[in-house]
Amino acid sequence: GSWLAQNLLLRGWFQTTTLNMRVISTILPLFLAISSVNAFVSPRRGVGRRTGFVSVKMSGNEGEQKKETTWDRITGPKLFKTVTNWSGIHSVPLVPLRILTGALMVHHGSEGGIGPANFGTPEFQGFVDYIVKPYFSFLPGSPETWSAIHDYVEFYGGALFAIGLLTRPAALSLMLTMFCAVYFHLASGGAQGFPLGHVPNYSYDFEEPLMYSLIFLTFWFNGAGPLSVDSIIYDKISREDNSE
Repeated sequence: GSWLAQNLLLRGWFQTTTLNMRVISTILPLFLAISSVNAFVSPRRGVGRRTGFVSVKMSGNEGEQKKETTWDRITGPKLFKTVTNWSGIHSVPLVPLRILTGALMVHHGSEGGIGPANFGTPEFQGFVDYIVKPYFSFLPGSPETWSAIHDYVEFYGGALFAIGLLTRPAALSLMLTMFCAVYFHLASGGAQGFPLGHVPNYSYDFEEPLMYSLIFLTFWFNGAGPLSVDSIIYDKISREDNSE
């Protein structure tokens, strides 16, 4: 009888513990989610005005500060903050974006050979016959001239864009060229079921030049950024205070 009673008590304790663990495992994620939302939505008390520090109360003393951690930046209010000054660390992603985009443009502008405007090659003549003549016949001048201008803009404009020299004029020229490419793809293939439809070969033709044009628009507005020839020239000739 004593063994049976102990067995029943042990089984009851185990079942109760299991039930408690299930309750805890159900409530704890909900509690953490509510706490996270409350941290984002509710105003934080004691937030200091100094950048990188948060005021906290410790041992009844107000005004003590602790340094903001990376976790605070990821999960705190800065998760929703928009960067208004693209300088310092915020400008680092602009460098590979500018260089790689320019290099890809150079590749696009060298149809039929190493350099641009390779007259007489099948690639150049194909661009004239299948793109410029049918879809840009409204332009004055010969189709070969416009095809050559297209190649020159992509090749030399892409090179200037990559090294960050005359970035704004290069970005504007490349942006207009990409707008022409968007027009060609929409005129020849339509919107291809955008935004929810699909095409059989999964080749969404107009989207690539559209993304390129938005990249060039960004650099046309903001300039080359760091590690560029433009920034070196500006530092030499500018009389503005660059400390901001």
